Amino acid sequence: MHKLLFALVLFPAIAFAQTRGFQINGNVAGLADGEVKITSTQDNSQVIATGAAKNGMFTLSGSVPEPGLYWLVMGSEQPVYLYLENAPIRISGTKKEIKKLRIEGSASQKDFDEFQRVFNPLFGELNGVAAQLQEQRDEKMHGVLMQRYDSLAAAVNVAVTDFIGARKNSYVSPFVLWVTAQLNNDPMLLEQRFQTLSEEIRNSQIGKSLSDFITYSKVGAVGTMALDFTQGDTAGNPVSLSSFKGKYVLVDFWASWCKPCRVENPNVVKAFNKFKDKNFTIIGVSLDQEKEAWLKAIEKDKLSWTHVSDLAFWNNAVAQLYRVQSIPQNILVDPNGKIVAKDLRGEHLEKKLCELIGGCN
Repeated sequence: MHKLLFALVLFPAIAFAQTRGFQINGNVAGLADGEVKITSTQDNSQVIATGAAKNGMFTLSGSVPEPGLYWLVMGSEQPVYLYLENAPIRISGTKKEIKKLRIEGSASQKDFDEFQRVFNPLFGELNGVAAQLQEQRDEKMHGVLMQRYDSLAAAVNVAVTDFIGARKNSYVSPFVLWVTAQLNNDPMLLEQRFQTLSEEIRNSQIGKSLSDFITYSKVGAVGTMALDFTQGDTAGNPVSLSSFKGKYVLVDFWASWCKPCRVENPNVVKAFNKFKDKNFTIIGVSLDQEKEAWLKAIEKDKLSWTHVSDLAFWNNAVAQLYRVQSIPQNILVDPNGKIVAKDLRGEHLEKKLCELIGGCN
């Protein structure tokens, strides 16, 4: 299941050099006299501009390298998100409705307002369903809730396509791709969407950061070429993934000390025995530290395929290469070296092999 809770992704201030600064004129009825400032959304809360409120009125000026998301901090009031850019900006409203301030003059803020209007209700529903899923113990109701969650996630993805499709030149579009990336967990789709944005936006600071994130996320992703590796087997002989090219290969990350892995092993054994003579094999990559425990687990669980390990625990070089952070985990590589599936559990492994290799009744 996808990561369940949503929040605005915070990133470094965003990117296209502009020749003039911003000037903010604010008029917030009922606002106490005192300091008003613009800060970054980063943990260090870097101050971008400061001013003072008097009778609810204030002025702030400065410059930013490109439009980006910042905090507007007015004394002790709850900070308000502001999509700041180098332009004359007017802020008006009342202290009683501090979350409903009217912000005009920033094209990026206008797009950000639309983002909040469209996505906040969807995120709110998703978080509500996610909370219910975490508490739900009834299997039937859990299934109903998952259907609702998937439906809402699909609605968000449609909204993303519509939003960025209409705003290819907006600095808010890569922001939207950031905060919704967790829903589809598909870096290939994220890359496709990113490439539809204008060159200026792709080359902005947030665009470059998003591009780096996509590159990082594509490691081990379905649809990408598997990264080759070489590691010693149980006898210390080097084994390379590329040496199995021409076969379907399940690269299975596990360890003798991992209880979920040991529970899953019978399913892997069943699939191996069914397809081992049909152009399929397995490379078990162990995150063990003790060779004896590793070998005993192989024998006890009847894992009669190739096994490799450097006995480096979570620092196993292959696990590091594929950025493995939890086990059991696996990737299925096709005869050409492309990853065609990942994290296949239980009957899903056998079903996928039936689909790809055939020979199933």
